[in-house]
Amino acid sequence: MSDQELGTELKRAAQEAVDERLGQLVDLSRAIHAHPELCFEETVSSALTADALTEAGFDVAWGTAGMDTAFVAEVGSGPLVVAICAEYDALPDVGHACGHNIIAASAVGAGVGLVPVADELGLTVRVIGTPAEEGGGGKITMVEQGTFDEVHLAMMVHPWATERLEAACLAVSHFDVIFTGRTAHASAAPWQGRNAGDAMVVAQVAIGLLRQQLLPGDQVHGIVTSGGEAANIIPSRVVGRFMARTTTINRLNELMPKVRACFEAGALATGCDVAFASVANDYSHMESDQGLLDLYRGNAESLGRQFTLDDEGAPKPTLSTDMANVSLVVPTIHPLIGIESGGSVNHQPEFAAACIEPSADVAVRDGALAMAWTAIDAALSTSTRQRLLQRTAG
Repeated sequence: MSDQELGTELKRAAQEAVDERLGQLVDLSRAIHAHPELCFEETVSSALTADALTEAGFDVAWGTAGMDTAFVAEVGSGPLVVAICAEYDALPDVGHACGHNIIAASAVGAGVGLVPVADELGLTVRVIGTPAEEGGGGKITMVEQGTFDEVHLAMMVHPWATERLEAACLAVSHFDVIFTGRTAHASAAPWQGRNAGDAMVVAQVAIGLLRQQLLPGDQVHGIVTSGGEAANIIPSRVVGRFMARTTTINRLNELMPKVRACFEAGALATGCDVAFASVANDYSHMESDQGLLDLYRGNAESLGRQFTLDDEGAPKPTLSTDMANVSLVVPTIHPLIGIESGGSVNHQPEFAAACIEPSADVAVRDGALAMAWTAIDAALSTSTRQRLLQRTAG
């Protein structure tokens, strides 16, 4: 039997395995969607995901990298180690408006598809439950703690309003800014106070003016999370949460001192103190593995997916993800899988609603099959397999 014939046979077996459990995969997606949990608090979502993998024959180990809602589920014992990342955290207020319910279910589905073919392909399949993508950086902790040290390729699919092979993934720093002043009666003796709210205003104006000198791809945005207690009290403590993004991790190191200087200017102008607190490790830019991305494209197209925008050279959508940090140490892909969103985009409540519509259920199946088939192609290609295995050779 030729490699092509073998590949066809193995892909058919993977498809049969996915379709056999498709109802359960869709149920998993919808159950996670119905229980949105914030970063590091995904107790229900992670358990649902892990239970589905246990039922499919995976051995599950909890507490990966010291995180209670992280796990590694493993099947097979071959030398080529494939990691499929499952995200399941949600956003405040808008729930699963980034479609992590689809990400988790498609990751489980890809693992399910590889169960019957892992031994023949010489694969170890690991579905990794990764908490806190939305600002906590769970995968970064996993990279630092060695979770990906023996992995040869990593992948996941991310729901989007359009079909794209990859995004323009920006490096990002998440941080809190805390201004501290002194309270006073806002009418009777305002001169006795130091207004932390004014410090934040000055800082935001400074950031607005800084934007003229920022490079294309640089972004600074944030919210005030605590702005005072009453209109007649000079606020002594004001807190904001901000993100600074840019094209590469090196550029981020150049941008952050300029951003910090804007907040320091607010403190200086108002006589307040300013402190900074990191919310998570810095997310890096992404370096997609083009060979794996080509394999994914072929498999996605065989399922009817089209990459017209990529072929037309349309600007890549911008986002940030801790999967980018994985890409700097492991050959990685993070394609965007399209769902019908009625004109809405990620992080809108309308997109959250779209993530349990029929097109979202189709994305669970297509994402699972495209990833499973990509792993099969990578394992059967002598050149690709050897290239990937070289990562841990010696």
